[in-house]
Amino acid sequence: MSRAGGAAALRLMRTGDGTPVDTGRLPAREAAERELSKGTYHENDPNLLQRALDHVWTWFGDLISAASGASPGGPAGLIVLLLIVIALAAALWWRLGIPQRGARPADTLFEDGPRSTADHRAAAEAHAAAGRWNQAVQERMRAIVRSLEERALLDPRPGRTADEAAAEAGLALPAHDSRLRAAARRFDDVTYGGRIADQSTYLSLLDLDLGLQSAKPHLSGTREGAAE
Repeated sequence: MSRAGGAAALRLMRTGDGTPVDTGRLPAREAAERELSKGTYHENDPNLLQRALDHVWTWFGDLISAASGASPGGPAGLIVLLLIVIALAAALWWRLGIPQRGARPADTLFEDGPRSTADHRAAAEAHAAAGRWNQAVQERMRAIVRSLEERALLDPRPGRTADEAAAEAGLALPAHDSRLRAAARRFDDVTYGGRIADQSTYLSLLDLDLGLQSAKPHLSGTREGAAE
């Protein structure tokens, strides 16, 4: 509908025989609104998503303009500030690792089914020889826990986490409690925290594993007798 046609719709109505009739202002406006509401006049209108995107881009442009005007140095100063923010975010990501979302798997310590202590130790040594320190740390921690289970110092329990195993083992081996908890934290760091292990990390777990092999458990009966 042309502009002239729209103006005519505001002023005229037609009778049944086509004779134009003047109408009042209000009826003419209502007639024009009914006419202009027809789909023919809105075929080229942007859809809802396009209108929403236009609003977002307009808001973002206004925000950038306002920030450019407020920051020292104008647009160049804003770019420098953005680069600083990106650098800080990258540093935090490198320091803290990748945040983990959701629950951990049910069997967080032993993922490949039951294997013997010897199997885990052999896997740890193979990874260490190849310089794969993350995997070496994981397998050495599994060897430690499996060894304690085979010695009946821990009850075999699917789904046990490294932290839980360390806490329970510390009750039977209190002299090694702090080192067991530290080993569990290192396991969590490389398995869930996105950290990178190195040779020294692995050697600390290897030393713990060797020390536990000759460690004597502190039995609950002995503890109760000493308390009396």
